[in-house]
Amino acid sequence: MDRSVWLISLRDLDADARAVQLGAVAGLELGPGQERFVGDPLRMALAGLAEESRRPYVIECAGRAVGVLTLQAGAARLAGWPDEASAWLLRGFLIDRREQGRGLGQLAAAAAVAAAGKLTARHQTPEAGVVLSVNEANPAGLSAYRQAGFEDRGQYTGGAAGPQRIMFRSFRPQ
Repeated sequence: MDRSVWLISLRDLDADARAVQLGAVAGLELGPGQERFVGDPLRMALAGLAEESRRPYVIECAGRAVGVLTLQAGAARLAGWPDEASAWLLRGFLIDRREQGRGLGQLAAAAAVAAAGKLTARHQTPEAGVVLSVNEANPAGLSAYRQAGFEDRGQYTGGAAGPQRIMFRSFRPQ
C-alpha cells in the first residue's frame, strides 16, 4: 500500500486543473465530531485562493485527493505564536475520514513543513518553521503532529473551539 503523500498547490494550477482538484476536495468528508475542529474542506480551499497570504494545498495519496491544508504567512498569532512573521501558520488541515488512521496526517504535516521551507527560501522571507494550534480534545491530531516532529510550545486559549496546544516545527533537520 502506497503511503506517499504529495501536496498539490492550488495556486500553481491552471483553471482546468484547479477545477478538477476543487471537485475532489468537495468530495472529502469530515469524521464524526470533526466539524468542531475544522471547517468545510471546499470552503477552506476557496478561502485560501481568495487571500494572497494563504497557500492552499490538496493532499494526494495514490493519485487521489485525501485531504487539504493551507499555509499562511503573517498569521502565526492566530495559533498563539508570539509574533506574525517568524513562522508559517498551518491551518485548515483535514484528512478525509475514510483515509484516517493510515498515518497520512503525519506524512502530510511533515510535507507541509518542507513546502513552507521551500517557500521561505524562494521568497527570502523570515520564517523559521511552521506553527499550528490543535485542540486539546483532539488526541489523534496531537499524536500525528508529534510524530511529524512538531513540539508542544504551550497552551493557547484564544480559539473558539476550546483550549489548544501550540505546536511548532523548525525548518532545521530533525
